[in-house]
Amino acid sequence: MDLLRSLPLGLYLEQPQTWLHKLDPRVKIAWLMSFLTSYTFANNEWRILLVALLIIFTLIARIPRRVWKQQMGWLLTLSLFVFMIISISPDGLGVNYQPRLPTNEQVLIQPANASNNDIVPEATGDNQGYSYILFHKGPVKVTRRSIDLAIRVSTIIFTVIYSSNLYLLTTAPEEITTAIESLMQPLRRFKVPVTEITLTLTLSLRFIPLVLEEVQNLIRSVMTRAINWKKLGLKGAVKVWMIVAERLLKNLLLRAEQMASAMMVRGFTGPNQHQVKWHELRLKAKDWLAIAMLTLFWGARLVLGNLA
Repeated sequence: MDLLRSLPLGLYLEQPQTWLHKLDPRVKIAWLMSFLTSYTFANNEWRILLVALLIIFTLIARIPRRVWKQQMGWLLTLSLFVFMIISISPDGLGVNYQPRLPTNEQVLIQPANASNNDIVPEATGDNQGYSYILFHKGPVKVTRRSIDLAIRVSTIIFTVIYSSNLYLLTTAPEEITTAIESLMQPLRRFKVPVTEITLTLTLSLRFIPLVLEEVQNLIRSVMTRAINWKKLGLKGAVKVWMIVAERLLKNLLLRAEQMASAMMVRGFTGPNQHQVKWHELRLKAKDWLAIAMLTLFWGARLVLGNLA
């Protein structure tokens, strides 16, 4: 099992360099936040459109299929599973609904001299064929509200996870921290430690592959010992995994100490000393085009994506 390939969460794709890689990280942050916030108070059509846009961006960016196939496949499977579970679950409205049309169709036909109290409003064309319960067979019942909730939850899961992963996949950790530091510059007036925050974020992003590597090595070490779990029983299995977790914690602390020692040796003793500028942030023509497209994106959201 190779966690670095089967579960590449938070990892950066160095090659090939796609057009998403070449966009300014600040512009990509704006697009990411737009995807993460535009589905709020949006209709289901807009939520489905966000999922379609993420898939389209992945395809037209020409990201290698081996990179996104497994992640997108698992996320689509998870979203579909959530959709199916919620759609057949109770919708939470414990009300007995009455049909809009009376069961006796003769009630709709009233004599001309009937009194006002006896007149029943005629059914309009909009009410004909309406049914709150879309499918009901045995214990399985699908209503309009359960379908609505299923679409909302499943699309949110895919949008939040995959948009964040696509951003990390096409943006180097140093670019992310440089962009965040640039956007947080106004906070310096309020004595916010911007440099310390961005440095901590850089180290945390760099630490993710190390954590996956340590977990992978420990799992391989357990598998190579051919432990008979049936003979160990529940208590013995818990004891083994507690030892593994303790070893994992020790290895991670050792890695963190090594990183801290390496920084101190190189003179990183303060936030304003030995600052390394990895990237020069400059908006180019393609960045301005992306900003223009983002403006159209929010215009479409305000026009088409609002709840009815």
